[in-house]
Amino acid sequence: MKKIIMGAMVVLTMLSGQALAAGDAGAGEAKAAVCSACHGADGIAVIPGYPNLKGQNEQYLASSINAYKQGQRTGGLAAVMQAQASLLSDADIANLAAYYASLK
Repeated sequence: MKKIIMGAMVVLTMLSGQALAAGDAGAGEAKAAVCSACHGADGIAVIPGYPNLKGQNEQYLASSINAYKQGQRTGGLAAVMQAQASLLSDADIANLAAYYASLK
């Protein structure tokens, strides 16, 4: 019985990870114009101290943007990101994360 439960947990974990990575990179690219002012048109930051987004892990990017949106990230220029993130829907966030993760 334990093996069945553990197997089910592994499958559910794998499926939930794929659900988190369900963004549309094409839609994200269309939405990324505002991001490019600080993070560069190609995802390489144009301002020293700003993070590069190109090739970052999709789930990391989505969770980071959500943390700004929820006010969980503070300090530095977090207020700028909080304002930008507050304008994004969950789909926008997933799409942006997929776009920047797809850049190699």
